[in-house]
Amino acid sequence: MKADTKVVISVKNLHKSFKLPTERAGGLKQAIFNRLKGIRGYTEQKVLNGLSFDIYQNEFVGIVGRNGSGKSTLLKTLAKIYFPEKGSLEINGTLVPFIELGVGFNPDLTGYENVYLNGALLGFSNKEMDAMYDDIVDFAELRPFMNQKLKNFSSGMQVRLAFSIAIRAKGDILLLDEVLAVGDAEFQKKCNDYFAAIKGNQTVILVTHSMENVRKYCTRAILIENGKIVKDGSPDEVATAYEKLWD
Repeated sequence: MKADTKVVISVKNLHKSFKLPTERAGGLKQAIFNRLKGIRGYTEQKVLNGLSFDIYQNEFVGIVGRNGSGKSTLLKTLAKIYFPEKGSLEINGTLVPFIELGVGFNPDLTGYENVYLNGALLGFSNKEMDAMYDDIVDFAELRPFMNQKLKNFSSGMQVRLAFSIAIRAKGDILLLDEVLAVGDAEFQKKCNDYFAAIKGNQTVILVTHSMENVRKYCTRAILIENGKIVKDGSPDEVATAYEKLWD
């Protein structure tokens, strides 16, 4: 069901492939010889094969599929980490991704400085980050440590800070890859409560293998197989279709 009539992401006929090296030429002469014989030094792996869909304001959309189906590539394309060879992608609003831990972090800067560094990379001004800072730090429960260098944070603390920046930054669209809760049991409960609260109130795209999370949080789900959409509908319908892939 559409949470709103406003389209915030529009994807039309999206194609993305990667060139995988297969044979190395020993020199220029060999490279020319291979080319004349039609031997290429790579094979092309097609990952996204003509995806088209719209995401509406305040939908919580689960993207599901088996490993290698194209889910994470799609998310990185939406985040403009990857660029498609064909098709169009239109995003209306500020997009905040939580895709890979450590992207946008500098271990030699303090936690405080890294919050502002992340904000700048996401397109927020210092003034905007000033307004978000307390909320981010309080959610991460890391206030006593924010003047320490990030390299002195435990891995769990770094995850909590990155996760808190993603979900508490005042963006219009939140992209999440394979994560809903991080940290200890108490912090996980806080994260679960947060996602329950924003369901239907913020646009979220979640890549996950957890059909429990799809059914619990999502208002819609999309199943991808071999880079194509094979099911787009209610969370329960799509979760059931996903589970039948192994039948």
